[in-house]
Formats: sequence, structure tokens, C-alpha cells
Amino acid sequence: MVTITYFVHGTTTDNEKHISSGWYDVELSELGIKQSKELTEKTKDKKFDVVFCSDLKRAHDSAKLTWGGIYPIITDSRLRECNYGDYNAKPSEVVEPMQEKMITERFPNGESYADVKTRIADFLEFLKQNYDGKHIAIVAHKAPQLALDVLLKNKTWEQAFAEDWRKTHAWKPGWEYILENL
Repeated sequence: MVTITYFVHGTTTDNEKHISSGWYDVELSELGIKQSKELTEKTKDKKFDVVFCSDLKRAHDSAKLTWGGIYPIITDSRLRECNYGDYNAKPSEVVEPMQEKMITERFPNGESYADVKTRIADFLEFLKQNYDGKHIAIVAHKAPQLALDVLLKNKTWEQAFAEDWRKTHAWKPGWEYILENL
């Protein structure tokens, strides 16, 4: 069994401009830097064996600001946001309504949420093989978190989108998932 605590990266300059970054490598904003530093205190009672993060700068910087020097931090491209292809770094008012329609259909020159699910399933298999009995933290994005909801909490994609904390405004300092070795 692997215990996973999932964290999203801090606020980015794109978030503040209502832009959906996708694979566009954007910086944390001043607020995002502050959020990442504050997360250290908010998670001080948790103990992790390792922190995995997306290789996109916003997630890697968030992880380093929160736990650099405390835990090993490993980047993994499988934890990237959905590749919106031609819609990377486009206005959220355009991209977000498309997301729920792109579960099996790919964004033009990008990927689908089913593709993200395949990446995350591969990452979970890696965790089962190498981190059994460990408690890991993940710092990443919306799409990988929704894929975890589908894979580990048996939600449909429709449920995962509908119940997403971003819609319900229910952010918290970490979401718990259990990966069982079946």
C-alpha cells in the first residue's frame, strides 16, 4: 500500500490572468510563492518519504519552496497537466468549457484526459513497484488530480469534474489517496 497526499502548485501568473497554461511553462506569482512557503507550516505534522512533482516549473518550484531541504524531491513528466495542444496558454474562458468534452477526444495537437489517466496509471504502477509501504507527496496540476479521483476513488470523469474542488472552492492543504497493491 502507498499513501499519497496530493498538492496542487501555487498560484501562477497565468492563473491570475485567467489563462489555462497546460504544458506552457509559467512562473509562480508572488501569491503562489507565498502559498508554497506557507504550505510548509500547514503540513508540518505530515511526514513524507519522498515528494514527486511535475517537471513543469510551477509544480517543481512549489515543491522546492515548500519542502526543499526537508524531503527528496523528484520530478516526473507523467505528472504534467493535460496538454491542451493548440490551446496551451489560452484564455480559461475558452479552455475550461472544452475540458469536460475532451475526456476521450484529444485537444488539437494535444492530448485527452484519457491520455492523462494512462500517464497517471503508469506512474501509480511505478509507485506500487518501488514505494510500497511509503507515504509520498505529489505536487502537480488539475488533470492528474482528476485522474487520481477516477483511478483510486472510482469516480466517473463526469463526477470528478463536477466535484472538483476548483468548482466547489474547497481547497485544502493536501488530498489523501490510498494506492493498494491488488
